[in-house]
Amino acid sequence: MIFLSTGKAPGKLYLAGEYAVVETGFPAVLTSVNKYVTVTINKSQNGGTIQSKNLNKELIHWNRQGTELVFDDSESQLQYILAAISFVEKYALEKGVKLNYYDLLVTSELDSEDGKKYGLGSSAAVTVAVVKTLGDFYHLDLSAMDIYKISAISHLSVQGNGSLGDIAASAFGGIVAYYSPDRNWIFNMIRNHSITEILSLDWPELQIESLELPNDLELTVGWTGSPASTSILVDRIALTKAQKVEKYQNFLHASRQNVENLIDGFKTNNSALIKEMFSKYRDLLDDLAEFSDVHIETELLTKLCDIAEKLGGSAKTSGAGGGDCGIVLSDKTLNIAELKKEWQQVGITPLTLKIGDTIAHA
Repeated sequence: MIFLSTGKAPGKLYLAGEYAVVETGFPAVLTSVNKYVTVTINKSQNGGTIQSKNLNKELIHWNRQGTELVFDDSESQLQYILAAISFVEKYALEKGVKLNYYDLLVTSELDSEDGKKYGLGSSAAVTVAVVKTLGDFYHLDLSAMDIYKISAISHLSVQGNGSLGDIAASAFGGIVAYYSPDRNWIFNMIRNHSITEILSLDWPELQIESLELPNDLELTVGWTGSPASTSILVDRIALTKAQKVEKYQNFLHASRQNVENLIDGFKTNNSALIKEMFSKYRDLLDDLAEFSDVHIETELLTKLCDIAEKLGGSAKTSGAGGGDCGIVLSDKTLNIAELKKEWQQVGITPLTLKIGDTIAHA
């Protein structure tokens, strides 16, 4: 058994497929980014601690009753960490591994200096980083897909919904084409089967495939400084889904077609097709926002995109919208310095983000 283990998981941005990807089997394309959540686990004696700058209390103490963890706090941000620990340790026990005490430290680059979220999927990255690092600590030899699956069931057990696309981007790194699995099937499996069985099975509709950005394209990200609530926005769209069935189905159909064309663009190294489909998804989100009366593209996000398009880039919001980030895909001829200068003049912060490294899939 090793005494110290450190691992990290990247944040993510959606390139296309937002909102539709919450439906089983619908595709999205996401990119990981070079900002990370890092987890360090250090073996301890007779009790352990959890420390994270995102927790209100500096240090959370924990102990065990049998194989169950007992905590002296129930902070909501802690729930993702606790769920990840719980499922990894269930799997460790199934593998005959003896459980240990340890101190767990979480550090994150996914928030601004004053604590505002950039919208890079911090809860997913925290979950993935804990699963990966604790898996190493217990020598569980987890593949990227194992890490995705344990993180997914951990995340679902806390949040109860979501596409889990951000989990895929954090677990696999790089750019991923992602088709969301059947969450009802997953919940049923969690209730009735071992972690070992859940990891061994092909999940219905789930697909995760790595993609490469063509060399002549680059990605630039701007932040509006206004954090958005993904869950609230997604819930509002869910209400529309029930009330405006035909329009919602039309959106789903158009989204699938668009994202699959985008994926083809990546696979065939077709930069023009990638930019075209990327821009077109902005139009699809505008249509969705109009018929659902959900404010996806805020005034600042509109400025962010319009400035980029004026200078020759393709641009759209990333994720649920309502604030957070916008992304520009462009040829390397785009004047990035001018783009950033014009953004800053209207109150948009350029982020120094690049595509995150692809993680080995063994």
